[in-house]
Amino acid sequence: MLRLGALAAGAPAVLGATASPALAGGHRPPSLVVGHRGASGYRPEHTLASYELAARLGADFIEPDLVSTKDHVLVARHEPEIGGTTDVASRPEFAARKRTVLLDGISVTGWFTHDFTLAELKTLRATERIPAVRQHNTLYNGLFPVPTFQEILDLRKRLSKELDREIGVYPETKHPTYFRELGLDLETPLVQVLRRNGLDRADAKVFVQSFEAKNLEALREDYRLRAPSIFLTSATGSPFGDTRTYAEYLTPAGLKKLARYADGIGPDKSQVIPRKADDTLGEPTTLVKDAHAAGLKVMPYTFRAENTFLPADYRVGTDPAAYGRAIDEQVTFLKTGLDGLFTDQADIGVLARSATYAHV
Repeated sequence: MLRLGALAAGAPAVLGATASPALAGGHRPPSLVVGHRGASGYRPEHTLASYELAARLGADFIEPDLVSTKDHVLVARHEPEIGGTTDVASRPEFAARKRTVLLDGISVTGWFTHDFTLAELKTLRATERIPAVRQHNTLYNGLFPVPTFQEILDLRKRLSKELDREIGVYPETKHPTYFRELGLDLETPLVQVLRRNGLDRADAKVFVQSFEAKNLEALREDYRLRAPSIFLTSATGSPFGDTRTYAEYLTPAGLKKLARYADGIGPDKSQVIPRKADDTLGEPTTLVKDAHAAGLKVMPYTFRAENTFLPADYRVGTDPAAYGRAIDEQVTFLKTGLDGLFTDQADIGVLARSATYAHV
């Protein structure tokens, strides 16, 4: 059994900074490794440094979350609220921008990308979102600006040439209904940027993802998006403004309807293998089998190496920030037949895939 044990947090060189996505014999990987927000286990998320490191660690795809600026430019942030991912709170010139908005029905207070022009946003610098768990990442606070979607695609193009393999991009539309109501729809600039870069093709190494099924349906039918798309699902609740629950979408009948305008699903990993009452890992559900029967790919989120994110039986020691048996956990999930997985540490995903498919 592979054990990650207590590797030093933020030390990708331990696992091999030039990890290759190819398996023995040069076969195509049977499961994709998606660099979740880049290599967010090692660098502040959604920065060019994070995306570049993910690619160099072997990620097949890099994953930016997209929101809009005041002047309708797509930038990469996990949420439109940026108080926890940039240094905006320490910038007196922007103190008056702090306010409270209703974000998908929830009151949120902070600073929001749609209150900043791109030029203003570019004066800010990224900070680590979860410093208590990823203290090492705070070393890089203040170094990296907020990237635009175009800058990410430019980086992807450069790295694909340098690494001699095509790096895919996996953009997510964040809160599309919210931005549309502000007059800053995400769909128009997303499709325009993809087309300008020659990536709006059915065979493009692109997956456009959203937690709102209606957003994906509109992209396919109204905006004529040809690039593949993925419906993200939560373990509970419903897409914003939707009468159907995520659970209803994931029934065999729901999956078949979803396949009319989506190419796959990105479920919470607990929907693939739930945890028991004691927080240990349980038995797989039928979700992977049901989705594949409907012709849909399955790429769950999010795999992280730290104990605090792992099932109880995969933790090592009691320090929530220490690494547990992350490779073992990912191998267990990959054995259900996944088409890919989202991980904050791409090198660990590459190792887990190699261990799972060593016979391929």
